[in-house]
Amino acid sequence: MRTWINRSLWTTLATLEIMSIGLLVSGCNNNGNNANATKLNAGGATFIYPMMAKWASEYNKAKGVEVAYASTGSGAGKAQMIEMTIDFGCSDAPLNEEEIKKANASKGEVIHVPLAMGAVVPAYNLDEVKDKPIRFTGDVLADIYLGKIKKWNDTRIQASQEPGVVMPDKEIVVVHRSDGSGTTYIWVDYLAKQSEEWKKGPGVGSTIKWPAGVGQQGNEGVTAHVKQTPGAIGYVELIYALQNKVKYGSVKNKEGHFVEADMKAVTAAAAGALTSIPDDLRYSLTDAPGKDAYPISGTNWAILYVDPPSGKGKAIYDYLWWVTHDGQSLCEALHYARLPQDLISRVEKQMEKIKK
Repeated sequence: MRTWINRSLWTTLATLEIMSIGLLVSGCNNNGNNANATKLNAGGATFIYPMMAKWASEYNKAKGVEVAYASTGSGAGKAQMIEMTIDFGCSDAPLNEEEIKKANASKGEVIHVPLAMGAVVPAYNLDEVKDKPIRFTGDVLADIYLGKIKKWNDTRIQASQEPGVVMPDKEIVVVHRSDGSGTTYIWVDYLAKQSEEWKKGPGVGSTIKWPAGVGQQGNEGVTAHVKQTPGAIGYVELIYALQNKVKYGSVKNKEGHFVEADMKAVTAAAAGALTSIPDDLRYSLTDAPGKDAYPISGTNWAILYVDPPSGKGKAIYDYLWWVTHDGQSLCEALHYARLPQDLISRVEKQMEKIKK
């Protein structure tokens, strides 16, 4: 049986008070004398929200700089960054070509700075299966979300289970994101690699036309709906499943192994996927090679203009440098995988473009 979360992680999570979408997260002013300190405003992905909360708190303690983060979804984060209403946006989906053209026309060149890596898991509410995680294959997940597999005891689901696991005769309630979402991007990027029908149909994007299911706002909304709905399945970032005690399944990877999401499995995915990445650091971690790789892994990026419109270039640079260096030591406690060292050297090169 899975040990869902240890005491030290619960202690850490308790301090984060993971709140509803749209609330601001900022570090506290420790000495009351930082009224003139630069304040950074950021927003976007709910995927990275718990990590951003911790980074904001620790950076304020170390540097006396407040970082406010609005957990509004990757789509909103990208749009607000392009529109120059925040200092940088966070997204689990890089800008697409159309978005890059829009940003270039607005303010000029943008860069992508990887912050951390994590896992998107198939979370479910099925009391009939207690002791072992349900096993999923990519084609089955695609057909569940296409609305083609409707019951948990479907023969294709049952065929993947460990001996002794009997799937119940119960309707599947499909839950997906209704907002622009990088978590969605990671999920459907994976499904498109497993199903030609998915690739040609709903396709890949932060927002898509869903063929089945009910939509919810944010990782928080999907997690809550799955937890409250018997028979439900939804995709969420790992920490949301852990923090809310929602069960999640293992997924068959490219090498044919069923792998449960954890930091080592995400790191293994990164090792397989990052052997060759483009200079602009827009890449995919889904369905990466390696026997220990978790196949639905992803990256969260900070996306910003090379010439920040707020004039806070140095403050943004200093914060993102701290996050991608000192701040990486905080990732493990919140079940995010830190950036590989060979990627950090490439991040440094990108960040040198920021006008300070």
